[in-house]
Amino acid sequence: MNPTVYVETTIVSYLTARPTSDIERQAQQVATRRWWSDRRCTFAKARVDALHVSVATVNGMEYLLTWNCRHLANAALWRKIEQTCSAAGYEPPTICTPYELMGVES
Repeated sequence: MNPTVYVETTIVSYLTARPTSDIERQAQQVATRRWWSDRRCTFAKARVDALHVSVATVNGMEYLLTWNCRHLANAALWRKIEQTCSAAGYEPPTICTPYELMGVES
């Protein structure tokens, strides 16, 4: 499982700051930009999907209905989603397409 990370405001400020003449801060800015860029694609892609799962989960929904079979209604990802929700003390919804919920062959 990936570690949870709280990104404190200095990270964002180093990420957006103008270059400095202070050598230590320069190194920190470079390290921050590298860390951020390594994860930006993953964060951007997963953010909206994670929001949908989170909202449905914390509100006790039985189902999360979606056509997004690449990132949500995906059997290969289900175990990870289930483990993440369970580790936070929640019962995850069943993630499925409308066809699956209606019992119709796709």
